[in-house]
Amino acid sequence: MLKSLLATVLMSSTSAFAQVAGAPAAAAPAQNPLMQFLPLVVVFVIFYFLMIRPQKKKYDQEQALLKELSKGDEVYTKSGLIGTIYGMTDTVVTLEVSEGLRLKVLKGQIAGLYKTLTETAKK
Repeated sequence: MLKSLLATVLMSSTSAFAQVAGAPAAAAPAQNPLMQFLPLVVVFVIFYFLMIRPQKKKYDQEQALLKELSKGDEVYTKSGLIGTIYGMTDTVVTLEVSEGLRLKVLKGQIAGLYKTLTETAKK
């Protein structure tokens, strides 16, 4: 049975090869090049609206927040620290976490103002 199945497969593949090799190739209709790239364009548009645009919007909001920070603002960091801004440079923020305890953190690690965090928790 296995021999007959193998023989059938071999004969069908050789006859198919003979048909392809002996028959002249049919002329395929020319496709519009735009139609070939259309799926790629659609995927890019979907990625733009679902991933790139929201990330850019979030980044712009974060940069605006960092520019508006000033001494005395109560902020929270991405690692969960809550403190009051004691001093600031272009890249480093000194937070006073408790009376006399000051920590230096990178400015980019400031996640937001503490009052906005407590306001959203109340709602």
